[in-house]
Amino acid sequence: MIGSLMICVSAVVLLVGMVAGIVMGIKQDFLLSPAHAHLNLVGGVLLFLFGLYYRVVPTVGRSLLARVQGWLHSVGGLMFPIGIGITLLANHAYMAVPIIGSLIMLAAMVLFVVIVLRTERSAAVA
Repeated sequence: MIGSLMICVSAVVLLVGMVAGIVMGIKQDFLLSPAHAHLNLVGGVLLFLFGLYYRVVPTVGRSLLARVQGWLHSVGGLMFPIGIGITLLANHAYMAVPIIGSLIMLAAMVLFVVIVLRTERSAAVA
């Protein structure tokens, strides 16, 4: 089920984000702090929350729409902060990477809103 995968990926992403934050602190070089923050938030926390929702509502978590949403967010949630980091290090030469990553995440969020609204409307009718 996509919810379990999302929870596992989020745990790994949060671990990587924490290590990156510690390394920045040790080096006293916070250039990549925007990438670090976005990695933790969109790659870790949001992915975990989506995974929990799919675990709480397992019939939704088994749907094709949920799988598409989960994979889109996983790809965008990694591409966006990595793109921010690359852009910061390369003097904004690769701006397309975080832009595309953010648009992928936006599409994933729109799908999640559709999933939640459909689920809640169905529950209210039943």
